[in-house]
Amino acid sequence: MSLRTKLIVVFLAATLAPMAVLVWVTIHLFETSLRQATTDELDEISVSLRKTGLEMYQTAREVLKADAQSGRVAPRKWLPKDAEQWPASVSAFAASGEPEWFGTSGAAGEVLQYLMLRADGEIWLYERKLGVGMNGLTDQFTRARDLVNHSQKYDLRKGLTLTLLTTAGVVYLVALAILFWIAFRVSRPMRHLRRGLQTLASGDLTVRLPGGGTDEAGQAIRAFNETAAQLSDSREELVQLTRVASWQTLARKMAHEVKNSLTPIRLTMEEITARNGSVDASFLRQASQIVADEVTTLEKRVKAFSEFAAEPPANLRYTDLNALVEERIAFLRPLHPGVHYDLKLAEGAAATADADLLRGVLTNLLENAAQAVGSAGQILTKTFVEGGRSGIAVADSGPGLSELARSTLFEPSITFKRNGMGLGLSIARRSVLLCGGEIEHRESELGGAAFVVMLPAASAETEHAKNLDR
Repeated sequence: MSLRTKLIVVFLAATLAPMAVLVWVTIHLFETSLRQATTDELDEISVSLRKTGLEMYQTAREVLKADAQSGRVAPRKWLPKDAEQWPASVSAFAASGEPEWFGTSGAAGEVLQYLMLRADGEIWLYERKLGVGMNGLTDQFTRARDLVNHSQKYDLRKGLTLTLLTTAGVVYLVALAILFWIAFRVSRPMRHLRRGLQTLASGDLTVRLPGGGTDEAGQAIRAFNETAAQLSDSREELVQLTRVASWQTLARKMAHEVKNSLTPIRLTMEEITARNGSVDASFLRQASQIVADEVTTLEKRVKAFSEFAAEPPANLRYTDLNALVEERIAFLRPLHPGVHYDLKLAEGAAATADADLLRGVLTNLLENAAQAVGSAGQILTKTFVEGGRSGIAVADSGPGLSELARSTLFEPSITFKRNGMGLGLSIARRSVLLCGGEIEHRESELGGAAFVVMLPAASAETEHAKNLDR
C-alpha cells in the first residue's frame, strides 16, 4: 500500500467515526429541542382558546336572550321613523331581514349585542358586557394559527436536519480534497525515490532525483543522490581496477605462454650455435620443425588474444535458432565421425541476435563437447522457448568439469585442455552478452557438461523484418 493510500485510509478512519457520532448527536439534539418547542403547544392552546371563546360567546348569547325575553334587561328601541339616525349595526340588521341577530360592539368587541325585530317595525337592542374583548381574542387566535401553519408549512425539523447534513457533507468533502492534495504532495517525493531506487537497482547509477528540501523526504532524496554518486564513483574505480587486474592477469599468462614457446626456440638456437657449423641435415630439419611449431603456437596465441581484445559490432536481427543449429552440426559432423549428434528442436525457436556471433558460440560449444566425449560419445543439442526468451542447450556425455574448472570457467587465459588458449568460453560469453543474452553451465542429462545460451525471443517486428529481407 502506497504512502498516499495509507494517509487517506488514516484520514477516513480518523474522521468518519467522529463525523457519524457528531451527526447522530446533533440530530438527536434537534429532535429533543424541537419536541420541546412551543409550536405544538401553541397549536393546542389556540384550538382550546377558540373552543373556549366560542362556548363563552354562545353562553353569553343564550343568557342575554333569556334576560331579554324575561324582561330582566331593558332594550334600546329604534323606531322606523328614525332610520336615518340608526347606528351601522342596526341598519345592517334591518337590511338583512333576519328576525334576530347577535354581534359585538366596542373598541375591543367587549359588548355583546342582541337585536330583535318587532312586529311594528321597531328594532330592540339588548347589550351586555362580556368582560373579554372578542376582537382581541380573535386576533390572538388568528396570529397563533398563522404561526402554527407557517411552522407546519416549512417543516423546521426537516430543514434543520437537511442543513446539518449538507453542511457536514461540504465540510467533509473540502477536508477530503485538502487531504488528497496534501497526500499527493507528501507522497510525490516518495514516488520519485521509489522510481529512483528501481532505476538504480537496474544498474543505472547516473540517475539523480530533483528536490531535496529540509523535511524528511528532502533529506532522503539528498541521501539517495549522494549514495548514487558514491556508487557511480566506486563502480568507475572498481571497473578501472578490474580492467587493470584483468589485463595484468592476461599479461602474466601471455608472458608465460610466450616464454614457454621461446624457451625451446632459444635452446634449439643455442644447440645450433654450440655445434659450430657441424650441423647435420637431420638435426637441422628437426631444429627447424621445433622452431616452426613454436612460432605457429605463438601466432595462434597472439591471434586468440587479438580476437578476445577486439570489440566487434553486434548486428541484432531475426535469427532462426533451429536452422543455425542444424547448419553448425552439419558442418562439424564430418570432423567427428565417431560422435553421435542428437537434435531436439522446438517449433518457432527464434531470437533477436547476431547470427555470425552465434555461429562462433555454437562452434566453440560443439567443439568443446566433441573434445570432451572423445572418439565415441554423444552430444545432445536442443532449442527451446520459455518465459519470453529462446535458448540453445549443448550437452555431452563426457567426464564433466571439476569444481575448480567450473569456478573459473569463463575467465580469460585459463585453460584445462591441451593446446587450449583459455579464451574460447570468454569470447563466447562476450558474444552472447553482445546479443543481449546470457550463457551458463549446467549439469548434463547425459552425465557430462552442458551449456545453455539464453537469448531474447524474436518479436513481431523482427519477424516482419525477416519477411521483408526475403
